[in-house]
Amino acid sequence: MKRELPPKLKEQLEILPDKPGVYMMQDAHGNIIYVGKATSLKQRVRSYFLPGTKHGPKNASLVEKVEQIETVIVNNPAEALILECNLIKQYRPRYNVRLKDDKHYPYLKVTVEEEYPRLIMVRQVKKDGGRYFGPYTNSGKMHQTVKLLKQIYPLRTCPEKKFVKNKRECLNYHLGLCCGPCIGQIDKASYQKLVDGVIAFLQGRSKELLRDLNAKMMDAANERCFEEAAQLRDQILAVKEVIKQQQLDRGTVDDRDVIALVAGGNTAVIQLFFVRAGKVVGQRHYLLDHLENASTAEMLYEFLSQYYSHSDSLPPELLTNLLPTEEELLLDMLSSRRQGKVNLAVPQRGDKKRLLDLAQKNAQLLLEQKLGKEKTLEKGKVAMEELRHHLQLAKNPYRIEGYDISHIQGAYTVASMVVFQGGIPAKKEYRHFRIRETEGIDDFRSMQEVLRRRFERWQKEKEARLAGEKGKESFSVLPDLLLIDGGKGQLHAVVEVLQNMDLPPIPVISLAKRMEEVFVPGQSEPICLPLGNPGLSLLQQVRDEAHRFAITYNRQLRRKGQVQSILDEIPGIGESRKEKLLQVFGNMEAIRQARPYELAAVPGMNQKVAQTVYQYFHQERQRKKKEEKNEQETN
Repeated sequence: MKRELPPKLKEQLEILPDKPGVYMMQDAHGNIIYVGKATSLKQRVRSYFLPGTKHGPKNASLVEKVEQIETVIVNNPAEALILECNLIKQYRPRYNVRLKDDKHYPYLKVTVEEEYPRLIMVRQVKKDGGRYFGPYTNSGKMHQTVKLLKQIYPLRTCPEKKFVKNKRECLNYHLGLCCGPCIGQIDKASYQKLVDGVIAFLQGRSKELLRDLNAKMMDAANERCFEEAAQLRDQILAVKEVIKQQQLDRGTVDDRDVIALVAGGNTAVIQLFFVRAGKVVGQRHYLLDHLENASTAEMLYEFLSQYYSHSDSLPPELLTNLLPTEEELLLDMLSSRRQGKVNLAVPQRGDKKRLLDLAQKNAQLLLEQKLGKEKTLEKGKVAMEELRHHLQLAKNPYRIEGYDISHIQGAYTVASMVVFQGGIPAKKEYRHFRIRETEGIDDFRSMQEVLRRRFERWQKEKEARLAGEKGKESFSVLPDLLLIDGGKGQLHAVVEVLQNMDLPPIPVISLAKRMEEVFVPGQSEPICLPLGNPGLSLLQQVRDEAHRFAITYNRQLRRKGQVQSILDEIPGIGESRKEKLLQVFGNMEAIRQARPYELAAVPGMNQKVAQTVYQYFHQERQRKKKEEKNEQETN
């Protein structure tokens, strides 16, 4: 059965932009579990959740865990590609298995820190004195550039250790791809000219190279060295082709940061785009609090001064959507920090303006989400005040814990504990329980067992803290209000178990579904809050969430039990192999459909066991077909 999408995820799917960008899928705990890129965020992201969509094992498991989605829009798919790579490197999402090697886009490095520099490909930029060029999104074009440069500027390629020890010419020297500095075939000044030529070309100063090659070609032709002139002509054509491809692939070579500030209410959002070699290679956003009626220009000054005072990367140009206060003072500080001039501009047209508009749109979207959350917090505050008034509580119930029991005819009995803090679900605080002591169908005793285990855990963690011991604290906080799904019977069972424990007073209520009546200990008549009352709405939300969380866990256990019971019948399949098969294929149906070579590829499996599993399910299918055929013939 396809799961019901969370309300927040439904809202996000409705407002997805029809633009290129990157999307980040998050689970119930707020962890980023998948990062993807899209030409159209609207079409790509929605395709995961369309009814009837058949997913493979990985995507099926992914879709089941997604609770919310964050997006970043960019100018084009190429920028989305680079941003996706950087976000995967940053967050290491669980489901981005194809990029688990965590590679960066390649750079070309000229090792100017060495006596005889080399041109090499690297994956990381380090502060080692070398000159770096890139990143290159198309490694094929990068290798084509390197091949061309080796023909024109035959720098050494051997590692430093080998270079120091080498006393005889290598194969590259005989092929004309190395000028032989290790054996004294070129002096240091001439070698440096070759290095300067490589740097000039990679910096985009290709006209100098073309001018020199044209001059050499004319000289060779005048001296009737036609073979050499033809080689130079081919080199000129190759240089022009590489230049053309570089211009298409790289665009502008400028590095800059794009900063957009959007403010609303008592909140401001800063969106940063990091542009390197003309490509958006990363993004970050910040929320500014404690504004105290500051102007947007003052906010921007405070942000720029604080952010770049400790940033490792300060480009020569900053694009903003407004000018900060004390601009000259700020630029002097930034230039001193960079040890080079820093420009600050508010573009009015062209590519820079379009990029700034994208940053501003992302900032506006984040601001709207932030203001929406603040509105939810305000509603939660009103609801808590209503509950304090109607239930006669000593204080607003900031932390509300809701409990529910779920089972199917007494099997797989489980319980859920959900937590709302400030009127908002705190999903990291959710817990579920498997009922161990209570047998059969007995919701009262099951609830008593759960509450006893929950508060015994609190007592143990409290004792450990007093003893100075450190450890994981899963139940270290007591609730301000405890909500049970049910009527007087369920409430009485909970009160009974709490009274037998050494606990501070905890307000306990139950909520009956039939008339939405609230039962309080010591009162024979229920409290009936008016329908639509914010306090009642919050209690209903807590109860429904506890019910959903309990049912979800119950279904997981039942599916796991069904799968295990089938796999237990297959010879050679133990606990470890069962676990690996489920991790790889995701569900029982995918294991049934797998071929022997696919099963054998699972860690811990081999050809013999894989063939046994395949034959088991293959024979099962044959048996079912035979039974269906016999039934048809009988009819």
